[in-house]
Amino acid sequence: MDIAIHGSFLPQTDPDAALAFYRDLLGFEVRNDVGYDGMRWITVGPPGQPVSIVLHPPAVDPGITEDERRVIGEMMAKGTYAGILFSSDDLDGLFKHLQESGAEVIQEPTDQPYGLRDGAVRDPSGNLIRIQQRV
Repeated sequence: MDIAIHGSFLPQTDPDAALAFYRDLLGFEVRNDVGYDGMRWITVGPPGQPVSIVLHPPAVDPGITEDERRVIGEMMAKGTYAGILFSSDDLDGLFKHLQESGAEVIQEPTDQPYGLRDGAVRDPSGNLIRIQQRV
């Protein structure tokens, strides 16, 4: 079998802030931007790579209850609902760029005992983004 990761989903609470972060700050290209009923689903991805991230409105699935919507909102606000892992060949340079741009840094780049150097930031919706670099 030949299986590849095509995409992933991350919730976003502010489409314009999500675009400013993923497109303008991280340099991802916008591959799709679809509006429906006052909401937006934005697909972004790193240039030259086939994998995409769909930034979607949270808790709009028809089977989600109001209590579940509330919990999802609370978890997003704390940064515990969703996350993604990126890699970079220049972790320190990337974190310097993120800090200068005002991104919320959760963990400065740190050498880990399992052979990676990594750090963490949050996007404007609170999603945890871990970024690693092999040492």
